[in-house]
Amino acid sequence: MIALVRVVTLLVGLGASCGHAADIGYLAPPGVPAKEFPAPQRPVAQIVSPGRASEEHRDSLNEAGEIARLLELKPGMTVADIGAGSGYHTVRLSRLVGPTGAVIAQDVTRKYLIALARRTQRLRLTNVTFALGKPHDPRLPASSLDAAILVHMYHEVAQPYAFLYNLAPALRPGARIGIVDLERPTSEHGTPIGLLRCELTAVGYREVATHQLAGDGGYLAVFSPPEPGDRKAPRDVVACGRVGPR
Repeated sequence: MIALVRVVTLLVGLGASCGHAADIGYLAPPGVPAKEFPAPQRPVAQIVSPGRASEEHRDSLNEAGEIARLLELKPGMTVADIGAGSGYHTVRLSRLVGPTGAVIAQDVTRKYLIALARRTQRLRLTNVTFALGKPHDPRLPASSLDAAILVHMYHEVAQPYAFLYNLAPALRPGARIGIVDLERPTSEHGTPIGLLRCELTAVGYREVATHQLAGDGGYLAVFSPPEPGDRKAPRDVVACGRVGPR
């Protein structure tokens, strides 16, 4: 298992009093353009905050621990925190996977990654790297991930079919993705489970299990990616119509 995946170059000013991000650049090639896929036939929530709730509240529900347990995350794995925001899961995953593992903190908002880079520098977390993605493409290298988590952010993905399609090649054989969201309309920062299943199935993902998380944590839906030979052509992906409340 690689100890560190270089997804992007993030140069932090080590000698500065507060540090600064000098550059973020891609190493992963771009995926299939968004124009090749249908647009979602439901509202897309706006990104309004890098965090859903206080970290103390989330810890009181053991959110990170439950997700790690249900996804069977272990030391030595490479895990992507997609839509990492302020880094609640990135920090905890870093400690879980340990020095022989790696965490890729991915987001489409540059300033969130810069702030998170400073946080991981302060905490001396050396197994975290960063990926600045696009709404249609997470920009992650092929066959790099044992698992990926998307926590309370799927409803904000503006191009879900393209995004899921371009995510699939980054997942190794046997990898799992875990999507956490609330059972409420996407316009209210949730995703009805029926809609989630429909959109992932449209791209060829297969549902493994669904779990209810404690308190107001929502659900965790676990999927496996399509096999390379089973991936649909982008033109064959059909957008889901109305599935439950939106």
